[in-house]
Amino acid sequence: MTHTSFAIPASVLDLAPVPEGATVADALQNTIALAQDAERLGYHRYWLAEHHNMAGIASAATAVVIGQVAAATSRIRVGAGGIMLPNHSPLVIAEQFGTLETLFPGRIDLGLGRAPGSDQLTATALRRNHSSADHFPEDVVELLGLLGDSADGQPVRAVPGEGTHVPVWILGSSLFGAQLAAHLGLPYAFASHFAPDALDQAVEIYRGRFTPGITDAPRFMLAVNVWAADTQQEARRLMSSQQQAFINLRSGRPGRLPRPVDDISKVTDPRYLALADRALRISAVGDKAAVAEGLKTLISNYQPDELLVCSAIHDPVARRRSHEITTEALSSF
Repeated sequence: MTHTSFAIPASVLDLAPVPEGATVADALQNTIALAQDAERLGYHRYWLAEHHNMAGIASAATAVVIGQVAAATSRIRVGAGGIMLPNHSPLVIAEQFGTLETLFPGRIDLGLGRAPGSDQLTATALRRNHSSADHFPEDVVELLGLLGDSADGQPVRAVPGEGTHVPVWILGSSLFGAQLAAHLGLPYAFASHFAPDALDQAVEIYRGRFTPGITDAPRFMLAVNVWAADTQQEARRLMSSQQQAFINLRSGRPGRLPRPVDDISKVTDPRYLALADRALRISAVGDKAAVAEGLKTLISNYQPDELLVCSAIHDPVARRRSHEITTEALSSF
């Protein structure tokens, strides 16, 4: 069943989770299968994120995985949500995404983040200095230039890359990204699926201070967790994997995506569970009707131009079913 008429455009954010009991190879195959489903179901984009030294996330070599997903699909836009630019030189990213755009014209997106996507020791192992995040605005401008049309006599050019004009998004979970996206006239995606505290203020700043640049008008994407199932009880059970993963990460015990449990309160400290639920509050959980109501409320509250759906679910079959129910929910209002 294919759905193409959504309330607003909806896209998928896939962290390529490695479930407990599975391998990294399994996770990458699950990503390709979900991307093929997402295309069939009518999702607009399929984004992958850069994280390093994390046993539960398989998309560290983000551009490589994007290439595999793009090759396994034919229409859906594929991109990074995001590339952590402080880990890289702008030239390398321009070459990588220029190559992807050349291979898959009109289908590649480049979302950029300022965080390292790792711990400090890993950031050092990536061979970037500790102050690289301080140069994020300049690096973004340099990258935009490398992806744009080259100037006469330009000494350094991205080949492939120059002239591809790969669409660039700014990603963020603080006010910094909102200000930068507004200043440069770039589209903006907020990481409200795990860090929603500054959401309201960031959206206000982005829209209020936006000056036309790469784009003529503000374009805001809201990241939202969705755990959808055929019953409310099963959806809550699926959600427990992400709750446990969040608690494990904040407790200094990151690992693979935990198996779901029937009663999350029996396996977690209530103080940590409260922190997890606060961080994951931009979510829609339940059966189709409940997810439709939850998404409708979020759309009404924040008026996003697009939704970015994140569904960390242990069972890949249940994850694919969750995305299917989500499209049904989005098509119902």
